[in-house]
Amino acid sequence: MTLKDTLVPTYIQMLGALSAWLDKASDQLPADRAAAIMHARLAPDMFPLFTQICFSCVQAQEGIFRLRQEEMPVSVGALLADGRNADTTTPTIADARARIAETLRIVEAAAADAPDLSPDAPLAHTLPNGMVFDLTAAQYVRDWALPQLYFHVMAAYAILRAEGVGIGKADFVAHMFPFLRPGTMPKPG
Repeated sequence: MTLKDTLVPTYIQMLGALSAWLDKASDQLPADRAAAIMHARLAPDMFPLFTQICFSCVQAQEGIFRLRQEEMPVSVGALLADGRNADTTTPTIADARARIAETLRIVEAAAADAPDLSPDAPLAHTLPNGMVFDLTAAQYVRDWALPQLYFHVMAAYAILRAEGVGIGKADFVAHMFPFLRPGTMPKPG
C-alpha cells in the first residue's frame, strides 16, 4: 500500500472539488451573502462552513502524516484553531481557499517521498478525548481517514447547497469526467 495510491488521489480530488465549489459560491452569491457564508451551518449543533473546510484540511494532513508515522505538522494545529474559532472571526471564501491550497501543497509534498506501508502495520489512533483505536494501516485508511474527510467535505457541500450555491452531483464527482466514455453523456432536455 502506498499513500500515492490510496489517500493522496482522494484528498487531491475532493479538496480540489471543495475549492471549485467555493469559486462558484463567490461567483453566484451577492457580496453580502458570500461574506456571511463561512458562518452558515446545517443545524445549530453543527460546525459552520469555515470549520468544515478547516477540518477537511486537517483530515487530509492527519491521514498522510499518521501513515508516515510522523508528528503532525504545525499546520494541523493552526487549522484546528482556525476551525474551532470560526464563530469569533470573520473568515472569507479567500481564506478558506487558501487553507485548501496550502493543504494540497503539504499533501503533495509529503506524498512525493512517502514510504510503502504494509496494510497490516499496526496503528494506534488517539482522539483528543483520550479514546484510542487500535487499527491496521488498511483499517485506518478505510474506516477513519477516508470517511472523516468525506464527512467534512459533504457537510461543506450540503451547507453550500442549502445557502443557494448552484452545485450538484456533477460538481461532487467532477474528477470522474475524464473517464466518461465518448458519446455517453445524456443530452440536455
